[in-house]
Order: sequence, then structure tokens, then C-alpha cells
Amino acid sequence: MCHLLPVRTRRPTISPRTTEASPLTQPPAADVVLRFVNTHPAGPHRLPERFASATDLHAWLLEQAIASETTHVTEADAATARELREALITVLLAHSADQGTTSHVLAEAESYLRHAASRYPLITVVTASGASLAPAQSDVPGLFATVLANATELAQAGVWDRVRACRHQPCHFGFFDRTRNKNAVYCGPRCGSRESMRAYRQRKKALTSQRDAPSE
Repeated sequence: MCHLLPVRTRRPTISPRTTEASPLTQPPAADVVLRFVNTHPAGPHRLPERFASATDLHAWLLEQAIASETTHVTEADAATARELREALITVLLAHSADQGTTSHVLAEAESYLRHAASRYPLITVVTASGASLAPAQSDVPGLFATVLANATELAQAGVWDRVRACRHQPCHFGFFDRTRNKNAVYCGPRCGSRESMRAYRQRKKALTSQRDAPSE
């Protein structure tokens, strides 16, 4: 398993009314991918942009314990981090059946990810206990390769489509769908309620316009 980003374990929450286990536990590989994509300024927590500049990216790398004070980070690195993140979010929105993620937009994101995979290659590490993917480079390029490696691990485990981005605009916060029937498309009830209200207002506006339109 390739987990360059440190994994923070979470104690599962058990409802007082039932002891039924969650249908799926979020795997460590999903933690890595989500920690990377959830650096954008939207989302329920309204966090600042973490990849706005080389300084911001370096600070985030230090927080994640995957860089040192002497790690060289450039503005080009920060721009690449934003581009890679945007492409991944597009794929995660497709997992959530987001209507704004057209086939053309998705194709562009997938093309970018293929290009990124060639720039940040992986190597196969074979041991007696198994095999895993690891970055062929270190420092910032190693970070990008690690994110791609963990996405690959999730796909191989058959749970990549459970890594999603909130369909509510402009949230797009990444999350892992733990539902049995894979029907979660929002990061939480608040975004779901907001999206329902937005859709209601749009329908109401459309009906009002139709009613007020002059008859021929």
C-alpha cells in the first residue's frame, strides 16, 4: 500500500439505538486522496486555499509531515497541485452523477490525469507479502505520484467510485460514500437541504415565468 500522507485514524461512531456496523469503512487510500482534494477554499468548512502559492503549498506539506523546512517548492508546483486537484474533483463529481460534469469536461480531466501519470511515474514494489505502487520521485513530484498511486489502489479494490465530491455548488467537498446502495451525492445533510431548496426555487421561478408568459 502506498500511503505517503500520514493517516489519521478515527474511532467509529456507534448509534445508541443500533450496533449495526457501517457498510464500508473508509480505507486509508481514500484518506490520502481526500486530504489532497479538500484543500480548495469551498466546502462546508470554508477553509482558505491551501495551494494558492509556493509558500502555501510548502506550509501544507509541512502540516502533513511529508516535507521539511528545506524542501524546495516552486510556484509551478503550486499551479500543478491546483490543476491535479481540479482534475480529480471533476472525476469525483462524475462519481456523484453531477449534471454539470459533462462528458467533454470529464474527458479533459481524464486526459490531464493520464498526462500527470506520465510526469509523475510509479514503480512496483514487490515483496514476499505482496506488491504495491510507490512514487519514482521524491519531494513534491513524489506527492503527486502518491495521490495517483492511492487512487489506483482504490480502483483495484473496487471502491474508487465511492470517493466522491459533493454535488452542491459551490461546495464540491470530497467524501467517501459509505452507503450500501452507493446513493450519497452530498457531503452532508446541510448541502443536501440547500440543493433541494435551490432546485425548488428554480422550479417555482420556471412555473411563475410560464404562468406570466403572454398567451399566443
